[in-house]
Amino acid sequence: MKNHDKFLNTDFISGTHLPLIDEFYTLQGEGYYTGEAAYFIRVGGCDIGCRWCDEKISWSPALHKSVRVDEIIDKLSQVAGKTLVVTGGEPAIYNLQRLTDLAHAKGIKCHIETSGSYKITGDWDWICVSPKPQSMPLLENFIKASELKVIIYNDEDIEWAEACSEKASDACRLYLQPEWSRHAVNTPKIVDYIKNHPKWRISIQSHKFMKIP
Repeated sequence: MKNHDKFLNTDFISGTHLPLIDEFYTLQGEGYYTGEAAYFIRVGGCDIGCRWCDEKISWSPALHKSVRVDEIIDKLSQVAGKTLVVTGGEPAIYNLQRLTDLAHAKGIKCHIETSGSYKITGDWDWICVSPKPQSMPLLENFIKASELKVIIYNDEDIEWAEACSEKASDACRLYLQPEWSRHAVNTPKIVDYIKNHPKWRISIQSHKFMKIP
């Protein structure tokens, strides 16, 4: 297991606070729940180092305000949608048990988007694992995954996706997603691949086409 102590202070360890980059109410743009209303929180702290990352500001938690999870749930409770999506950065670095407990107490579903390289805390209604070759997910997270979403940048990433799918459960939904800067090149390749390998579905970052958060 990776060492995440460098990201943690007392509040993060206890789960009372998170380093919050942003929070917003929008539509889910990717994967299984595309098009559904959801309240997103994006937390800081990540050591995966994806070259295509469009949120490099998320890599250091020190850049972001430490916010009480109670405040986050209070804000979420004021919107009509009752789904919380926790993303990053790498949210699994932190203790998320209090966050999910508070959300579930208010009838809010909890979804997490993670690389899978850290042990996941909290109780989740949906776990999206987006594995990265440079930071292999834990086997337990492959098994827990409700959804496997593999970003396709180069052709060899499809081979990586197949290797990852063999570690997931039979119930896991499988997605190939073109990396945004290369979507025009890779989308036709992914379409052709899925036509020949129909266990997969395509995930497109529809929120970027719609120009919404």
